[in-house]
Amino acid sequence: MLNAAMQKANEIGLAISVCIVDEGGLEKGFIRMDGAPLISVETSKKKAVLAAGFGMATGTPWHEFVQGDPILQKGVHDLPGFILLGGGVPLYWQGSLIGAIGVSGGHYKMDEICANAASEILSGTND
Repeated sequence: MLNAAMQKANEIGLAISVCIVDEGGLEKGFIRMDGAPLISVETSKKKAVLAAGFGMATGTPWHEFVQGDPILQKGVHDLPGFILLGGGVPLYWQGSLIGAIGVSGGHYKMDEICANAASEILSGTND
């Protein structure tokens, strides 16, 4: 999965950090490509931990979840490690949450492309 994320990043001209965590948020794998922003190291982990902790991707799904709810909009940012930016994808195997992947290094939409490319390995749709 780390290699798949980096391969996609190379294809789109991006240098990223990638973090994979288990269902408890413990780091199982990490890599930082040469040239990836230093802030991407911590950001990739935050994205992975949040996606694993709630079983929901970061980015648009979280935005839609809190949109229109003033308490959630203000409160979620006080959660330790919360990050709204896309690039965190929960990982499921045979219907069970097994962890998550977090990608950071570019615009969050580009991070999402890399994370999704890596997560497709579990479904067998990425060669």
